[in-house]
Formats: sequence, C-alpha cells, structure tokens
Amino acid sequence: MGDVMSGEEVSMKEKDELWQNDINEELAASLIGTVQENYGDMIDMPRPVSKKHPPMSPEDRAAQFSPFAALTGHEAAIRETARWTDRRIELDEDSREILDRAFQEVLDHMDEHPLVTVTYFQPDTKKEGGTYITVQGHVRKFKAFEQILVLEETEIGMQDIVALVKC
Repeated sequence: MGDVMSGEEVSMKEKDELWQNDINEELAASLIGTVQENYGDMIDMPRPVSKKHPPMSPEDRAAQFSPFAALTGHEAAIRETARWTDRRIELDEDSREILDRAFQEVLDHMDEHPLVTVTYFQPDTKKEGGTYITVQGHVRKFKAFEQILVLEETEIGMQDIVALVKC
C-alpha cells in the first residue's frame, strides 16, 4: 500500500494541488492590486534625504539594533554572590604547637633556604571568607617584625598559615 496509489487518489491529489495553486495566485494578484491601489504613487519615488541631518553611518545604524543590557553588571553581581568562600580555620592549641615546631625547624635551617610546603588562608577582597592556598617553594627569609614568611615569589603572613611542612 505504501508508495502505490490508485488512479483515483492521484487525481484527487493533483486536484488539491491545482486548487491550492489557483488560490495562491489569486491571493498574490489581489495583494499586488491592493498595494498598487493604495501605494502606487509612492512605490517608485526616491528615498527622502534630510537637508538638516547628514546620513547616518552604517555602524551607527547597526548600533541602534544591538542588544541593550538594562542591568549592566547585574549578571556579574549574581556570579559574585554565588561564588563560594571558605571560613578561616581557628587552630586549636595542639595544632598551633605543631605549627610552631615546624616553623622553628625552618628557622633553624634558614641559611640552607629549605624547601617547604605551606597552606595558608587568603582573605577574599570582595566578601567575607577567603580561600586556602597550598604552595611549595624555598624559604628566602623571615621578616620578624612584620611576621611574614617569604618564599621565592610569595609573602605569607604568619597569622594566615595553617600548615607548614619542611620537605
């Protein structure tokens, strides 16, 4: 049954197509006639050109249709609000003592520029909290007055360090 059609079905299909074409032609002719009747005097006129205003450049015309962001920065603010930060860990006495011993060992070998792994808290500049960062590097010096440990390219405040391991 699929592709084989009887003679009667073919003729009905052909009749429908002819009838549809006739309607489309009549509709098109009617529309063209209506447009000619209503706007025939204007269709062939040249485009008006202002004597006061110079023609707009194509770039400026295109800019009129570019998307408009009514809430500039709103999407960035939403992303910032959704961004997670960590809370600062307050070390207990035992953890503080372990950290102090590890730091003393590093100070004892300062002239050797020991290789260390340091985990420290970096406060967020935009909202409460921050992130924990782990870096590895050779200790260059310790600024005692400022309480800052200086690695090759990183300066870390002692109050921010939560773990220190001499490698």
